[in-house]
Amino acid sequence: MSTPQPLEVWLRGPLPNVPPLLQPVAHALLQAREELNAALADFPPELLNERPAGVASVGFHLQHLAGVLNRLLTYARAEPLSESQFADFNAETPPLPISPDAVIRLVQRFNQEVDAALLQLSITAESSLAEMRGVGRAQVPSTVIGILTHAAEHTTRHLGQLLVTAKWVRSLA
Repeated sequence: MSTPQPLEVWLRGPLPNVPPLLQPVAHALLQAREELNAALADFPPELLNERPAGVASVGFHLQHLAGVLNRLLTYARAEPLSESQFADFNAETPPLPISPDAVIRLVQRFNQEVDAALLQLSITAESSLAEMRGVGRAQVPSTVIGILTHAAEHTTRHLGQLLVTAKWVRSLA
């Protein structure tokens, strides 16, 4: 007899303190966190930089997931990126230094960024969702809801790529 799988986050009901219109963003981020943590619980650090057939490495996706989420939330707050955020962006390109705790540290960083995102969602007024925001150095126009939705979509897209690559490199090891 198989163990029943828990319901996906979006089916577990509304999250406390998150405005109704931002529930889908929060649900997507929490689902991504659950899947990422489960998939990488015992991932070997020596495989972080592997790029079979030239695809982006698990290490790249882990760094990118956390970094982009951080930067998008900054844009949603109408704040400029800091020097450390630019340095973080530039450090996303592998190879990563490998240590026994490298996977744990990268997963923890992603988890922290999801926590920060949930806090930001909880204090984002629904009345601000249509407000214009600039994105990137070119300050491409978007809205608060557009940026937050993209943060969720971008996270799930890279999570999918990470999951496939992690499975692939394990099969080759």
